Amino acid sequence: MPPAAQPRSRIQQKNREMILDAALEVFSLHGFRGATLDQIAEVAGLSKPNLLYYFPSKEAVHKVLLTGLLDTWLDPLRAMDPAGDPLVEIMGYVRRKLDLARDFPRESRLFANEILQGAPRMREAIEGDLHDLVAEKSAILRRWMDEGRIARVDPMHLIFSIWALTQHYADFDVQVRAVLGPGHDPFAEAGAFLETLFTRLLAP
Repeated sequence: MPPAAQPRSRIQQKNREMILDAALEVFSLHGFRGATLDQIAEVAGLSKPNLLYYFPSKEAVHKVLLTGLLDTWLDPLRAMDPAGDPLVEIMGYVRRKLDLARDFPRESRLFANEILQGAPRMREAIEGDLHDLVAEKSAILRRWMDEGRIARVDPMHLIFSIWALTQHYADFDVQVRAVLGPGHDPFAEAGAFLETLFTRLLAP
């Protein structure tokens, strides 16, 4: 039986968190292919050998980030309650996704970069956990439609549209702010717009 892993010291945990935060910054800006361990170490304020003590490769750092990110991405959809009011639950999901775009823009760009590259490091996860969760929630949406509680639309494409209309504000933040100009709160305005859009679309 292998020995139990030793708990990390506070310094080790702090350094690991610094590396992951630096890696998130570098990967979200340059993508996986454009990022280097030297860049990550520089942003983290550590030497490259010190970084390699915690993570043996760029792939290892990226995998840890993506694993945590997928859970973050799935949680808002998991929270959709099949026993709740359909419009309340759907709009709650829209707001949670918009909040994620506002609060975690680097994570959104990291995810987008991975998908644009063909999801080579998380295909198994999106074909597994993500696929299964979307199928489960689509069945709930379809039941609400069958009961006449919301208008009939394609449930999977409804979920896709929520992703597109919320994550856009993180992935294209510079464009959104440039077009809106000063004095605007993109996320507050988006929240009001999406509330109107989906309420009208789904009204039975």
